[in-house]
Amino acid sequence: MPSRVDAPSELPVAAVPFTAALRVWCRVAALSFGGPAGQIAVMQRILVDEKRWVSQERFLHALNFCMLLPGPEAQQLAIYLGWLLHGTAAGIIAGTLFVLPGFLAILALSYVYVTWQDTAAVAALFYGLKPAVLAVVLAALVAIGRRALHGRVPRALAAFAFVAIFFFALPFPLVIVLAAGTGWWLGSGRHGPARNGTAPTPTHPDRHGHPISAAATRPPSWPHALAVLVVWVPLWWAPVILLALWLGPDHVLVREGTFFGKTAVVTFGGAYAVLAYVAQRAVEDFRWLTPREMLDGLGMAETTPGPLIMVVQFVGFLGAWRYPGSLSPLAAALLGSLVTAWVTFTPCFLWIFLGAPYVERLRARRGLADALAAITAAVVGVILQLAVWFALHTLFGTVRELHVGAMRLFVPELGTLDPFALAIAAGSCWLLFRTRLGMLGTLIVAVAAGAAVQLLRHLR
Repeated sequence: MPSRVDAPSELPVAAVPFTAALRVWCRVAALSFGGPAGQIAVMQRILVDEKRWVSQERFLHALNFCMLLPGPEAQQLAIYLGWLLHGTAAGIIAGTLFVLPGFLAILALSYVYVTWQDTAAVAALFYGLKPAVLAVVLAALVAIGRRALHGRVPRALAAFAFVAIFFFALPFPLVIVLAAGTGWWLGSGRHGPARNGTAPTPTHPDRHGHPISAAATRPPSWPHALAVLVVWVPLWWAPVILLALWLGPDHVLVREGTFFGKTAVVTFGGAYAVLAYVAQRAVEDFRWLTPREMLDGLGMAETTPGPLIMVVQFVGFLGAWRYPGSLSPLAAALLGSLVTAWVTFTPCFLWIFLGAPYVERLRARRGLADALAAITAAVVGVILQLAVWFALHTLFGTVRELHVGAMRLFVPELGTLDPFALAIAAGSCWLLFRTRLGMLGTLIVAVAAGAAVQLLRHLR
C-alpha cells in the first residue's frame, strides 16, 4: 500500500471535465478484455496510475465493496468510479459503455454459433479456445490469490469456500455470508484482523480538501435510498412482466428472465463465481445448453470486450433458440439475449447507487474492511472450484458425478483424456505466465494450434 505522501491525490471535480471522463470510459470499454482481473487492471492503470483521478486507497475500497455485491464486480466498479467522479449520470454512462461492446459482439457470435456450429471451421476454432480459457481462469486465480491470500486466515477461508462448494454444493450466498461474518468477527474481536493486504485503511479527505463529486460527499439518507429503489426495481423487472403478459409465465423467455434476475441477487464473487452456479442450473436443470456449449460461450466472452458474465447472454440466446415456443427461433433468441442481459446488468446500477453513499461514509470502519477482505479471500476458493470444473470438462470426454452421503464427487474417465487439449492448455499456461504475449495473443496461438490439430485429424 502506498504511503500517504506517495499516493496520487484525488483531484477536485472541476479538474476532471465530464467530456474527458467520457473519453476515458470509452477507452476502458474498448480495452476491457481478459475477464474481471484484466478489466480491473485496466481501470487501475488508467484512472489511478495514469490519470491520477482516484487514489489507490479509494480504488481498493470501492473494489472490495463491489466484491461484496452479487454480479459482475468489474462493471460495478466502473459504475462506482463514474458516480464518484461525476455523480449518477456518469455512473449510468460508465456502466452502460462498459457492457455495450461485449453485448453486440456476443450477440453476433451467438448467431454465427447456432447457424454454423456444425461446420469444421467453427469446431476447429472452439477446440483450441476451450483449453486456452482454462489457462485464463488459472491466471485470474493466481492474480487474485496473490492479492488476497496473505496470512493463514484468508487461506483458510479460501480452502473452506472451495471444499464447501465443490464437494458439498453449498449455496454461494451462504459461503459469502459465512466468510464476511468471520472477517468481521476476527477483525473486531481479540483474534486480530483477517486482512488480505488489500483491505482499505482509514483515509482522510485529499490533501487539497476537494471532493470528488457532490454525490460522493452527500450524506446518505432514507429518501434518497427510497428514490433509488422506486426507479431501479421496476426498471429491472419490467421486461419480464411484459413478456409474461404476452407469452405466458411458462415461456422460455420468462423463465430465463426470472432465473437470471434471481441469479443477479444470489450469486456473489463476480463472474468466475457466478459461472459455476449458472452452469449447474442452465446445463443440468433447465437443459438450455450442454457443458461443451457452456465452455464455448465462455470462450466467446473471454475473447470479446466487456464483463466475462456476458456469457449468460449466450446462454439466454441458445436456450430461447432451442425452445422458441410460438416464436421463430431467431426472434426468440434475440429476445432471450436481450432479457438475459437486461436482468443481469440492470441491478448493478441499483446496488451501487443504493450502497455507495453508505460505503463512502464507512470507509474508516475496520469491521467493514475486514469483512470485505474475507469475501475477497473466499472468492479465490470459488474461482478454484470453477477452474477444476472447467479442467475436468475440457480435458476429459466423460465426467461422472458420484454422491457419497452429503459429498459430491466429479470422477473423470481417464481413458477419455484428450492429450492435445492438455498440451494446448499447458502451452497456454506457459504463454500467460512466462511470456509477455498477453491474454489475447495467447488465445490466438491456442486457436491456431487447435485448428492445426483438427486439420491433421481430418486429413487422417
